[in-house]
Amino acid sequence: MCGIAGLIQQAAGDELGARALRMAQTLVHRGPDDHGVWVDAQAGIALAHRRLSIIDVSPLGHQPMHSVSGRYTIVYNGEIYNFEELRSELNSSALAPAWRGHSDTEVLLAAVEAWGFEKALERTVGMFAIALWDRDAQVLSLARDRIGEKPLYYGRVGSAFCFASELKAVVSLQEARLEIDRGVLAQYMQFGYVSAPRCIYRGMNQLSPGAFVRIGRDGAAGEPRRYWALSAGKDLATRLAGADDATLVDMVHDRLKTAVGLQMVSDVPLGAFCPAASTRAR
Repeated sequence: MCGIAGLIQQAAGDELGARALRMAQTLVHRGPDDHGVWVDAQAGIALAHRRLSIIDVSPLGHQPMHSVSGRYTIVYNGEIYNFEELRSELNSSALAPAWRGHSDTEVLLAAVEAWGFEKALERTVGMFAIALWDRDAQVLSLARDRIGEKPLYYGRVGSAFCFASELKAVVSLQEARLEIDRGVLAQYMQFGYVSAPRCIYRGMNQLSPGAFVRIGRDGAAGEPRRYWALSAGKDLATRLAGADDATLVDMVHDRLKTAVGLQMVSDVPLGAFCPAASTRAR
């Protein structure tokens, strides 16, 4: 688990950096191992990151991270499970950069440079919240994983556009005057959660699972677009509709084995939690 935050605002570079750092400091619990802040004062953008080191724990995995060309800068929370597969594909197609480390973040950046942001998202398997600044287009792109395991909030606060993994980072901004949306509060009281794209604070949004949104240098956000939907699996369901039970069991076993295997790539010790069997008399 890591934490990301950032803002777009016309302000002095030192002031932007200080605000981004203040946002990141509220996310220390998400990333106790490392932190970083990057500022482009001319563009009026600052990106901040708190890191929990899992893959490539060396300084070569530090974020914010820049692409080899210098066009893209990223802060990212999560894991790309198929990053080794993507790295091999980039190598075999001669689209790979001169690799500096072996982090999934670096592979994600290379995939964006090779295929474009949306195409890279479509080919990425993982859990993530991404903020990517495109220096050439002067556009910030935010994206959330297919199922929405990683949180990502965004919206305007005063004169700033901001985003963060948690709302407490937004609240830390001195000019934040956030008002609770009573309609959303009623939803929370009824269901115990707030569904995307709504947010407990007016003016803020949750990015929906499987979606991305682009924000211009002026802080104006476009309409979120989906790069993936659950209905994408309906063709597989149709093909399996006539399969016998043994075939279905084998397929589920293979899929689970592959999914678990992808999530066991790490440069640090792994742990697993299994629910204990109930011993209560029935």
